Amino acid sequence: MTASRPIRGRVAVTPRSLSAGGHPALSRLREAGYEVLYPAPGRMPTHAELAAVLPGCVGYLAGVEPVTGELLRACPGLRVIARNGVGVDSIDLDAVRELGIELRVAAGANAQGVAELTIALTLAAFRQIPWSDARLKEGEWLRRRGAEVAGRTLGVVGLGQIGRRVAALAIGLGMRVIGYDAQPGLTLRLGDRFRSTSLAEVAAQADAITLHVPSSGEPLVNDALLRTVRHGAVLVNTARAELVDEQAIVKALQEERLSAYATDVHRTEPPADLRLVRHDRVIATPHIGGFTEESVDRATSAAVDNILSVLACGD
Repeated sequence: MTASRPIRGRVAVTPRSLSAGGHPALSRLREAGYEVLYPAPGRMPTHAELAAVLPGCVGYLAGVEPVTGELLRACPGLRVIARNGVGVDSIDLDAVRELGIELRVAAGANAQGVAELTIALTLAAFRQIPWSDARLKEGEWLRRRGAEVAGRTLGVVGLGQIGRRVAALAIGLGMRVIGYDAQPGLTLRLGDRFRSTSLAEVAAQADAITLHVPSSGEPLVNDALLRTVRHGAVLVNTARAELVDEQAIVKALQEERLSAYATDVHRTEPPADLRLVRHDRVIATPHIGGFTEESVDRATSAAVDNILSVLACGD
């Protein structure tokens, strides 16, 4: 009779895309001797559910759920938190540093999926696809005239891995791209259909604007900025809900300064207040930017690699 292998530790897995037993990369954790726990398979765990599991873990493959300092201080054995993406806004970073917990992200793993969704939302807004679909399903033969993107200008705010891919895809569709990034002196080789500029010029000249920056705590897109946008512009947000002032967005839609707002991100998930989501010039998706087969594969593999590499250092 073969003796069972002793458990080296426990790893909590919480991303909604990774329900219990759901991804082959997670088997590498078990093969390395770690027990894999799922506090809330297929959904975002509550604070209570995390508190019931996380204190006994050495590793944590985290989703987008809030991770408080109080929770982390109750986890003396926790050595590594790995995100299956790049966002860490929901994690108390001061507590992470205080406690000496390694925090790793899966840089670039979701970039292609988010970039493609950004372009899809832009096209859907220009061609009035969701509105047209909804009317036809109600038995109404109604049309709104759309617009072609070729020859129009896309403004890309944030030129990291996602923003650069968005720019390249848009150029492939025949668009001109103007980009703004807070990093001074950033140079990109995207050809003569791209140029770097200021945020003010992006707002004033772009037919569509897409956001690809982290939140700074205050909305980047507020009433003042929206009053400078090109009349009838499209705004696309696949980055952070906190980047926009939602009341200012509604006002801009009502005054037709914006022709559409498309968003994949929400202040609470699912959103508790549906007034913005239900606006007939808003296209809303339930945070699906990185929810593709390929993105999930890349992100999960990267997160598992990050957990195992940190845990191996203490062996």
